[in-house]
Amino acid sequence: MKIRNVIIIGSGPAGYTAAIYAARAGLQPLLFESALNVGGMLVNTSEIENFPGFPDGISGPELMAQMRAQAERFGTEFITEDVERVDLAHEVKRVWSAEGGEYEAWSVILALGSKYRQLGIPAEATYAGKGISWCATCDGFFYRGKEVAVVGGGDTAIEEATFLSRFADKVTLIHRRDEFRASNIMVDRLRANPKIVALMNSEVTDASGDGRLAALTLRDTVTGETSELPVAGLFEAIGHTPSSELVAGQVELTTGGYIKVAAPGTATNLPGVFAAGDVTDPTYRQAISAAGTGCRAALDVERFLDETR
Repeated sequence: MKIRNVIIIGSGPAGYTAAIYAARAGLQPLLFESALNVGGMLVNTSEIENFPGFPDGISGPELMAQMRAQAERFGTEFITEDVERVDLAHEVKRVWSAEGGEYEAWSVILALGSKYRQLGIPAEATYAGKGISWCATCDGFFYRGKEVAVVGGGDTAIEEATFLSRFADKVTLIHRRDEFRASNIMVDRLRANPKIVALMNSEVTDASGDGRLAALTLRDTVTGETSELPVAGLFEAIGHTPSSELVAGQVELTTGGYIKVAAPGTATNLPGVFAAGDVTDPTYRQAISAAGTGCRAALDVERFLDETR
């Protein structure tokens, strides 16, 4: 079996950027880009206006397609399958695909990404990208002059609501408890913003509209009564879940489940295993920051192979 220089697990900005750099360095990377989630979460974003180099904006799918094509141009090999299991503890890393393939490499880059926590309401899939979003900095601009809602009770939810208040006429912050989990300074900022209304003891149970989101169904968590809230957009800010299940028990994780790296580098606790992107990042979670760590991971791999091979 051919032992490759590097296997990259995961697509998205981190995986594709790592592939571009590794391929240009002559490492002939092999990238597993998943069977169903090619391009990562960014393919669910209809338009991106804050990624450098695209003054007129670009759609998430198009940006990922261009990154993939750039990696392919320099010689990246792609396998459009999920990775079923890995063995990363030895000098030669082993990767098994869901289709039964077995692969070996001297190094691995984990660009596994993360998943937005979802509400689990019936219409969530229907209005994803059509009024329901998980990224205010990505999509907030499109709600200029409209009324929107944010669901959540932590610092992130208040940050999202504050950001959206720059564009929307009104932001309703929906929280299922009677007190916020957010820090005092963030709650003070919320109360000082005249465009944000806090709706406590409430939860979103459904959504409706004609092609695009038009209203939310709310339930009072104390009385059980239901009501309708007309909004053009719903931003879910109830957290992220890092997609680290594949390597749990092998690579050291933080208490939140993110892969722990030796920042500012990308090395994990296992020699020859590096990680990049949202699976390492509980703070920023932006396409450009993920791409930056993908670059670093490829450079770290190149140095590692120079020193060990």
